[in-house]
Amino acid sequence: MSIGANDPLAVLQRIRESRPRPAPEVEEACELCSEPIAPVHNHLVDLRSRTLLCACRGCYLLFESDGAGGDHYRSVPDRYLSLAGHELTPAQWDRLQIPVSVAFFFLNSSLQRVAAFYPGPAGATESELPLDAWDEVVGDDPLLASMQPDVEAFLVRSLSNRRGQGGNGSAGPESEGTECYVVPIDACYELVGHLRLLWRGFDGGTEANKKLDEFFDDVRARAK
Repeated sequence: MSIGANDPLAVLQRIRESRPRPAPEVEEACELCSEPIAPVHNHLVDLRSRTLLCACRGCYLLFESDGAGGDHYRSVPDRYLSLAGHELTPAQWDRLQIPVSVAFFFLNSSLQRVAAFYPGPAGATESELPLDAWDEVVGDDPLLASMQPDVEAFLVRSLSNRRGQGGNGSAGPESEGTECYVVPIDACYELVGHLRLLWRGFDGGTEANKKLDEFFDDVRARAK
């Protein structure tokens, strides 16, 4: 027996067939070999284009050794170090010319100088860093001297600049001084990306500062 046009099963079948099918989930892939990778994965720095690349474990390990990638690729390490004994005075922070409460610094091997960046509504903004100011910040700290060029950063948060901002982190309105860490460079750009979407006004606003608190809570938990 043929199924008529008014048969409920036929109508239901036509409805199902006419519905747009959901697009297949797009898997993330290694940007070097196209191997599928998990949502949480490693990164490489492309030294020529100054960009981050998503990498599978194999490609990451391939460029992990010093000099393995020549002047092209370098694996981003995963170490987080707390510099609990390293403090920046308000005068030192002012000399770094950072207008917000957080910044990161790394050695750009191509330019052979330290680059300083801070987050804002446009993303990562570079600050012209006086070389003598950086030398004063580093001092004789062996951990800062051990930072790998291009792939590790000195991350600093000025707690004094947060007076009146509140927030959920351990640094409240009465906090002073700085929090200092050595972190992977991709963590810094991840923070910049989050804050760019949330930034409001001059100091970032409530949502951006809440995200900043959460980020530093995570860094504090990871740091040795």
